[in-house]
Amino acid sequence: MQRLKGIELTIERDWCKGCGLCIEACPNHLLSLSEDLNASGFHYAVLANPEECTGCASCALMCPDLAIQIRALE
Repeated sequence: MQRLKGIELTIERDWCKGCGLCIEACPNHLLSLSEDLNASGFHYAVLANPEECTGCASCALMCPDLAIQIRALE
């Protein structure tokens, strides 16, 4: 899948409960759980290589907590 230009993926780490659904959904295997803990004591999802993200939004669609947002940059 080709990378879309001008996208930004953000993860609200304090909303993430570390379920890993986004990690499994990413076709490019760019997400992982951090070693750090969020305010609730969970290992939260992080994007390892933002420059390789295609903006497919699979991770955001799978997130039950709406912790992942993807937006187009102007």
